[in-house]
Amino acid sequence: MLITNANLVNEGKVIESDVLIRGTRIEKIGVNLSAYPATQVVDAKGNFLLPGAIDDQVHFREPGLTHKGNIYSESRAAVAGGVTSFMEMPNTVPPVFTQALLEDKYQIAARTSLANYSFFMGASNDNLDEALRSDLSKICGLKIFMGSSTGNLLVDDENVLEGFYSKFPGLIATHCEDEPTIRRNTEEFKQRYGEGMSVKYHPKIRGTEACYKSSSFAVELAKKHGTRLHILHISTAKETGLFDNSIPLEKKKITAEACIHHLWFNDTDYDRLGMFIKWNPAIKTVADQQEIFRALLDDRIDVIATDHAPHTLEEKKNNYFQAPSGGPLVQHSVVAMMEFYHQRKITLEKIVQKMAHNPAILFQINERGFIREGYFADLVLVNPNRPWKVEKSNILAKCGWSPFEGNTFKSAITHTWVSGHLAFSDGKFDESKNGERLSFSR
Repeated sequence: MLITNANLVNEGKVIESDVLIRGTRIEKIGVNLSAYPATQVVDAKGNFLLPGAIDDQVHFREPGLTHKGNIYSESRAAVAGGVTSFMEMPNTVPPVFTQALLEDKYQIAARTSLANYSFFMGASNDNLDEALRSDLSKICGLKIFMGSSTGNLLVDDENVLEGFYSKFPGLIATHCEDEPTIRRNTEEFKQRYGEGMSVKYHPKIRGTEACYKSSSFAVELAKKHGTRLHILHISTAKETGLFDNSIPLEKKKITAEACIHHLWFNDTDYDRLGMFIKWNPAIKTVADQQEIFRALLDDRIDVIATDHAPHTLEEKKNNYFQAPSGGPLVQHSVVAMMEFYHQRKITLEKIVQKMAHNPAILFQINERGFIREGYFADLVLVNPNRPWKVEKSNILAKCGWSPFEGNTFKSAITHTWVSGHLAFSDGKFDESKNGERLSFSR
């Protein structure tokens, strides 16, 4: 397959170029490649060709929660959104606390995922030995919920945390919110406002104190033990001060992620969107939103992800204390960042760095995340001038709703190649080939 006349966005530059794909790989990058034989040609004139986004935090709900989503449905939404690879979290049912359960998820993905995939091993208060059996070349990392989660996924024993941080040799990704602080705040607000309390108090209950106390403790443990730590979904201005932008990413031991919803929304949106933007950690103030964006631009924060976490409409319609946190975002992450590009808040080169290059570097993914000869052909073609409105009819997440519903994006994903396979083209899927398991150079 030959892609011609593309505005190729890669490694800090935008250049007009052709790209020749053979099999799963990029064979050649250059101008005037039309002399090479190709069974299919895509003219990309006027469009941007990006390396496929690598989303390092999604919840695709399989096994056990498939009324919300499954690996097939959510990977399909990902591909339509320009996300060619994902890393999925262990809070399924049952939680992924054993190597056998982890392998079960890989088998499901091998059968059904349209995108490339990897899965985190889960940490509990009593599975350190099992976690240490992980093959680091085959999994993205270990996930520790140092804050609220369901079941026994919360790791709140400091001795256990010391064990993981001192002994696990790979990357540890953390959800950081201080559980005692949240429980105390929850009880206080519940007594004050009752069961019918508004969701607008969510960022008060899960405020800066809870986030910073947990994040700073994680950083302290990581520095003490030399741990490779990656803190997920930073939601406060204060937390951005925990991270260093004075050294290159390849040398960082402690890294951080920002999510689309913390960049896009703030606490003034609760009155309009209610439970549809109830996430953990909570969406907070305009000042927090702005500082997270600044930290993204100045490289204190290293990657952009979604924390895609679908729930049904029925679940979201519950009152504050019953409605679950999380929402679907993976279909709209690239076009949402393109909107910031149109607003001149971020460059295309920086978007690609944070959504493709940096996840590949940070997780040491083999031969993905860049448009390079010999690398896997994970590519996304974006038309920057094709407005479209998010409506129920074009939402692909199984839950059938989006916090972006009613929003018009200026840019559209027209083509997505996954490991050389044109999986999505002008609104249509070719599901004849699945994505591949990510491997890591560790």
